[in-house]
Order: sequence, then C-alpha cells, then structure tokens
Amino acid sequence: MRGPVRGATRGGEPGEGRRSPLKSAVPSNIVSPVRRCSRTACGRPAVATLTYVYADSTAVLGPLATYAEPHCYDLCAEHGERLTAPRGWEVVRLADPSAPTRPSNDDLEALANAVREAARPQDRQQGGRGPRAADPVEVARRGHLRVLRSPES
Repeated sequence: MRGPVRGATRGGEPGEGRRSPLKSAVPSNIVSPVRRCSRTACGRPAVATLTYVYADSTAVLGPLATYAEPHCYDLCAEHGERLTAPRGWEVVRLADPSAPTRPSNDDLEALANAVREAARPQDRQQGGRGPRAADPVEVARRGHLRVLRSPES
C-alpha cells in the first residue's frame, strides 16, 4: 500500500486535520489588549515607540504609535529612558504633546512671586495711601468671584 497522498490530511477534507491559522492556541480572554514592551522578558506596558532611520543613522523615540507596526519597537518608560544608540548614531527623543509638562523654574518663581504679592497687607501694596480714585470698587462677592464697579459710575 502506498503512503498518504501529498497535501491530503486525515479525515479526507483538506485542512481538516490542521489548526486554522486564524485560531490561536491561547484563548482570547487571556491575551491582554495592552501593548507590552518589546524588550525580552519585560512585561511592562509600552509608553513609547522606537523607529530606526538607517539612512540617517538615527534612532527616533516618540510617543506610543496608534497601532503596532512590524518595523517599530514599543518600549516601556524605563527602557525608553535608558535607550542608547550605536556609536555614530543619533537618538532623537520626540516629546509627547498630550503629556503634562513639568513646570520650569521660571514658572515656579512667577508663582511664588504672585503668592508673595497676594499675601502682602493691603496698605503696603498702595504705599500707605488710601485707595486711589481710579481703582475699581468691590460691590459684591460670591465665593472667589467679585463684582467690581468702575469709579466713574
């Protein structure tokens, strides 16, 4: 007797004995929809995408891409911060416009000055003189809102 015909499977129907390429060995309720870091043995969620531009010898690290592409690498925050490029290559780090920015020293200094100015007693701010004629007059207050009337009216 001859062996099985090439391409045929058990059961007679083509493809009946094989697992369909669309069926996974892992049940879908176990697979996480969160994209993970591409680094080996790192299971942290990805926050940035790394792309290499070989023509310019540049590695570009930017915000997480909207969908995973085969030629890009998703990295977690730790691996994104520690990223280094080969000798002669440049690393370009693109800022995430949706990420909150940290206040600069100028911002903090301006805020501190505004708080100091608001904390001064009223008579010191005006140099010890009474209210000037051009200053608006407070008519009513509700919470942090004030109703002011100009001195002409």
